[in-house]
Amino acid sequence: MDEPLIERMRSYGETIFAEMTRLATETKSVNLGQGFPDTDGPRSLLEGANRYVLEGVNQYPPGPGRPELREAVARYRSRHHGIELDPETQVYITVGATGGIAASLLSLVEPGDEVLVFEPMYDSYAAVISLAGGVRKPVPLRRDDTTGRFTFDPAELNAAVGPRTRVVIVNTPHNPTGAVFDTSELEEIAKVCREHDLIAVTDEVYEFLTFDGAPHVPLATLPDMAERTLSISSVGKTFAVTGWKTGWVMGPEPLVRAARTVNQFLTFSANGALQLAIADAFEDEEKWVEQQRDALQRKRDRLAEGLVETGFDVRPCEGTYFLMADIRPLGYSDCEDLARALPSEAGVAAVPAKVFYDHEEEGAHLLRFAFCKQDEVLDEAMARLRRWHSDRA
Repeated sequence: MDEPLIERMRSYGETIFAEMTRLATETKSVNLGQGFPDTDGPRSLLEGANRYVLEGVNQYPPGPGRPELREAVARYRSRHHGIELDPETQVYITVGATGGIAASLLSLVEPGDEVLVFEPMYDSYAAVISLAGGVRKPVPLRRDDTTGRFTFDPAELNAAVGPRTRVVIVNTPHNPTGAVFDTSELEEIAKVCREHDLIAVTDEVYEFLTFDGAPHVPLATLPDMAERTLSISSVGKTFAVTGWKTGWVMGPEPLVRAARTVNQFLTFSANGALQLAIADAFEDEEKWVEQQRDALQRKRDRLAEGLVETGFDVRPCEGTYFLMADIRPLGYSDCEDLARALPSEAGVAAVPAKVFYDHEEEGAHLLRFAFCKQDEVLDEAMARLRRWHSDRA
């Protein structure tokens, strides 16, 4: 039999996250590759899920999601960002943010339509654009010479727009760079959307994980953007339960309805018991979310200090779980070679950043490290890297 997989998906094999996790397991390495925490979320959230399961919430929930969660999402969006949503028509529950992104792009992108993406990009964006038959148009995020943070050139963003451009994906706080787009950067994106009648799909899963007082500003809050922005977030990063795979799509009714129309034939619904527990947590556990953010900021600093001591050039991180580190001061030029060597040589796993780029040369010198781990895990990783660095000296 010939290759059965459709041609446009043949370039997508095992994800780099699965590969690096497998290498970490085989070599008994400290896994700082895949971005998941090694501690659970608030106890009340876990107990709530258990209680609802035992109380019999085990059958299909309503397709759009439990009303309790849709209402809780609308309340937090209003409370934190001043965005008013009708939970009946403007909030839709999905199987994780990834499911929401897939349903959104599959509902909005026709074959041949162009989708603007900032690179480096989360890997599911490229795959879903391909599934939809769309065309990726990458806009690079590069290090600013003055601040050291990742940002984009507005001229390059404008130049990427063509007659078939339909959607721009905006991920802030940004995985993998840790950048948090400020209002001036968001206004440049909004201007392009308004001038070219583009739809914005925003991935905001790290919205509560920003550091040093950097605010998360939803693109939908900018003038004339609410009606053209489909915003996506989830419980996974907010409450440190990435395996729960429960997310939500928010925005104007026509755009939410488009995603809902597609998603009803993909996953239909997400776990109802988890939805009820999440709804309760949004009302009762906001203090825990703040404490998690503060703890992660300290972990960021802990890991950054160790990486600098090991010889890496660490880029500023304003949010998320991740640090980007330049490998060139260590004498390396290809992050993929180093990422595959580190588990066996140093006992530490990281992710080569160039897999997040269409233009791989832009990220060939960068490794992504996750710091959402217990302090003793981070300390062990740093001890191993120091020994490795010392042995090379």
